[in-house]
Amino acid sequence: VELDTITYNTAVSACEKDGEWDQALRFLVDVLASASVELDTITHNAAISACSQGCEWDQALRLLVDMASAHVAIDTITYNAAVSACEKA
Repeated sequence: VELDTITYNTAVSACEKDGEWDQALRFLVDVLASASVELDTITHNAAISACSQGCEWDQALRLLVDMASAHVAIDTITYNAAVSACEKA
C-alpha cells in the first residue's frame, strides 16, 4: 500500500473519531519528519479536531500556527475546530 495524503487523512480522522489526539499528532510528526507526503488542510483539520476532543487546546492552537507557517490553507473548518478546542479549555 502506497502511503499518500489520503492515507494519512484517513488515519488522522480515525484517531480523531477514537479520541486519540496524541496518535494523530504522532502521525503528523512522522510524516513531516520524513517529508515523503505533503499534508493538507484536511489532515490538519482532523488533527486539530482530535486535539479539541482531547481538551488539548494548546496543541490545537500550535497546529493552527504551524499551518500558517507552512502555508497550508486555513479554512472555516480549521477556525471552528480551533475555537472549539479553546471553548473546552
